Amino acid sequence: MLRKLLNKKLEILSVFLLILLLASVRAYESELFYDPFSVYFKGEYLNSPFPEYEAFRLFCGIALRYFINVLISLGIIYVIFKDVTLTKFTAVLYVVFFSILIVAFFLLLQYSNSNQNFVLFYVRRFLIQPLFLLLFLPAFYYQKRNLKK
Repeated sequence: MLRKLLNKKLEILSVFLLILLLASVRAYESELFYDPFSVYFKGEYLNSPFPEYEAFRLFCGIALRYFINVLISLGIIYVIFKDVTLTKFTAVLYVVFFSILIVAFFLLLQYSNSNQNFVLFYVRRFLIQPLFLLLFLPAFYYQKRNLKK
């Protein structure tokens, strides 16, 4: 019983540390990643033209941030569910979602006008924030709970 309690505490501590890592990525985003849209979306962006950007650097910055968040999120999912198959499935989902979202992001940058800036805002948000983790955790919990019945 003592061993089980110690394992639970380690699990909680691990999840807490991984969440702190996610918060650190967010806290140091301006130092770690190239993203001129960060400042752009903090202002009055709905009727403003897009800022100047270097497409390759922007892609690399967003991709790096996305995959750092993915690694941390996969760690959280593994610690909570202790299921390698589920973690691999989640990794595949993350790659598929990245492929779709990054293409959508650059197409919106290339072909959208100022009336569609809010769409770009939300696509970018899914790329730079660990929002999929917030969707996956309750879905996987619900699935695990229903499989046990």
